[in-house]
Parts: sequence; C-alpha cells; structure tokens
Amino acid sequence: MTTPVCTSASKAARSVPPSYGADARYATYARYPSFSSYVRARGPVLLRTARSLTANPSDAEDLLQTALTKTYVAWERIEDHRALDGYVRRALLNTRTSQWRKRKVDEFACDELPERETSPTPDPAEQQVLHDAMWRAVMKLPDRQRAMVVLRYYEDLSEAQTAEVLGVSVGTVKSAVSRALGKLREDPELAPVR
Repeated sequence: MTTPVCTSASKAARSVPPSYGADARYATYARYPSFSSYVRARGPVLLRTARSLTANPSDAEDLLQTALTKTYVAWERIEDHRALDGYVRRALLNTRTSQWRKRKVDEFACDELPERETSPTPDPAEQQVLHDAMWRAVMKLPDRQRAMVVLRYYEDLSEAQTAEVLGVSVGTVKSAVSRALGKLREDPELAPVR
C-alpha cells in the first residue's frame, strides 16, 4: 500500500491560485512537468546532499543515481511534487543505510600493493623423483592390493566402485587398502614424504 506524500499540502496548494499573493515559496515548489525537468532543476542540490552522506564523490553519484531511480519508479504515485526533495533525500538516506549494512569488508586505498605471501613452488625435478619413488613402492605391493590402491587413488574411484570393478565386498577393499597404505608408509624410499 502506498501513502501519498503530503496530500493535505498538495490540496491546499491547488486551492490557492497564483494571483492570490502566491509568493516565491509557491513558485519554488511548483509541480515539475516531468521527471527529467525535476532532475535538471534539483540535481546539483541533491548531489551535494549525496556527497554529505559519503566521502567518495563517485559513490555519491552512484547513491544519487540509485535514489533517483527509486523516485522515477514512484513518480506517478507521488501526489505532491513540492515534496519531491524530501522524498529523494529519504531515498538517499535509506539507500546509504542499506549499503552500509550490506558492506562486510571496508576497502582501504594504499599507495603500494602489499607483497603476496607465496609458498615456495616445489622443484619439478623433486616432484618427479617423488612420483617415481611412489610408483616403485606401489609396484612392490601384491597384485590385489596394488589394483585396489590404483583404482582408489590413481583412478579416484570410491570404495563401492572399486569393490564393484574387482568383484569383492566393500569391506575387503577397505581392509586391503588399509594394509597397502601401511606397507607404503614403511617403504624406505618414501621416507622424505613422512
């Protein structure tokens, strides 16, 4: 449900003809024939208001644009166009409050970008040596355990999928893989990994 803005003031303004001493106040708050004429007339003043709500001039322009968009959507529902400044100011304040509540991390500008903490990249030769040692250790396993380790860790199958491929129970896969991993942990070539 929408409530008209200052309906009593708009009725009073319509009932007072301009010839009855309508002073400068009435002329200042005359109805705007279109939204674009309102923005052209009042834009600079509203931008100053937006700049008072945020420190960044670009953010102020974005804030005003959002508030004017909300005003444009409600343009036909606003009965008293003399109260438009108040409507837009309220939209500015509500929008800024919503932005403030949604913001989780503050952004701070700095002159220099901080150095990224990078972990040392492993030497490809060392990785290949480790890979070869692991494969030699796997090849030492009995055939059944080797097949289960290859299916589980090299082919990335689940225990159930491995059991299905080999035609054994899931419990058999679990126990055989556990024994195989125990043997791999004891392999002297894989001592640097531990």
